[in-house]
Amino acid sequence: MASNKGYLDFILEQLSGLEDITWKAMMGEYILYFRGRIFGGIYDDRFLVKPTKSAMAMMPGAEFLLLQAIGNHESPAFFKLRSLKEKY
Repeated sequence: MASNKGYLDFILEQLSGLEDITWKAMMGEYILYFRGRIFGGIYDDRFLVKPTKSAMAMMPGAEFLLLQAIGNHESPAFFKLRSLKEKY
């Protein structure tokens, strides 16, 4: 299921205090970049963030979700930020 552009706009508004946030549409979803590096994305209208050490320190209460890509290849684990979706 493709993600809603309105949800992307909502997330970008929440991140508006950060400089250098960009995004690219990819196969109905959105990849998010900070200073040119991927930090997460919008997938099935969920905001997912790569669980780097700094992200884990900044979001200790975030729910952890392991995603798997097509073809049974494991993709990186991501944090699912449920609270942001509930506000949308």
